[in-house]
Amino acid sequence: MMIINQIIMKTIRVEYKDEYAIVTLDRGRANPINLTMMEELQSTIEALKTNEEVLGVILNGKEGFFTGGLDVIEMYQLDKENLRHFWYSFIHLFNTLVQFPKPLIASITGHSPAGGCVLACCCDYRVMADGDRYKIGLNEIAVGIAPRDSIFYLYEFWVGKRLAYQYLLEGKLMPAKEALEIGLVDELVPDAIVLERAEAKMQQYLRLIPSAFKQTKMALRKELIEKMTADWEEDLDRLQAQLWSAESRFVMGQVVQHLTQRG
Repeated sequence: MMIINQIIMKTIRVEYKDEYAIVTLDRGRANPINLTMMEELQSTIEALKTNEEVLGVILNGKEGFFTGGLDVIEMYQLDKENLRHFWYSFIHLFNTLVQFPKPLIASITGHSPAGGCVLACCCDYRVMADGDRYKIGLNEIAVGIAPRDSIFYLYEFWVGKRLAYQYLLEGKLMPAKEALEIGLVDELVPDAIVLERAEAKMQQYLRLIPSAFKQTKMALRKELIEKMTADWEEDLDRLQAQLWSAESRFVMGQVVQHLTQRG
C-alpha cells in the first residue's frame, strides 16, 4: 500500500499509509524510552486519535528490539521532582494508549522487557518475532522498581491475575513461545515479516465499521480503564517515595553501572 507521508522526530518515525499509520520507535540500538520519546509518542498518539484519515495505528520497533524499556540511566540521573515528572509522563502515555479508540497493534520486532511490555500490553493485538532469544515481560522489581497498580491491572487483563501476581513478584522475562502460550502475545512470526503480519491484521480490523469497533473496544476495556485511572496521582506519590529509597537507589545504581560498562 502506498505511503502517503512520513514524519521523522528525534526518537520516532511516523509513516502515513492510506488508512493507517505506522509509528516506529527509533532511538539507539535498544530503543530505550526516555522523556523525549514519551513526549513525542504522546503528542503523536493524541494527534492520530483526532485525525479522521487515520483509522488505525501500528506501534513498531526496530531490528532486535521493540524497546528495551525505560531509560534507566536517564532516570537514575534525575533529581526527585524530575523523577516524578518522568514517571508521570510514562503513566500518562500508557493510559493514553490504553484508551486509544482505534485499532492499535504492536509489531514486536525483538526484546520487549519492562516498559516495552507495558506499551505492547496497551495494544489490541501483538505480533512478536519468533525465537527463544527474544524476551518479553515485566522485570521492574529486578531493577529496584515496584510495579504500579495500573501496570498490574493491565498485565492481568491479558494473562490473568494468578500469572500476573507470580510473574510480577519474580520480575519474570519469558521467551516468545511462552508469551504466546499464556496469551501475552497473539502471534509469532519470523523476524523479517513481523511488521508485514501486523499490517495484515490491521487490514482485518479496517474491514470493520469504525464506530462499531470503537464502541466494542471501549466497552471491553471499560473496567480496566476505570481501575487504571483511579487514584493514580496518589500512586505516583508512592512510586516517587519508593524510587527515592536507599534500597532502590542502590539497586538502580548497580544496574546503571552494568549498563554503562557494557556500553
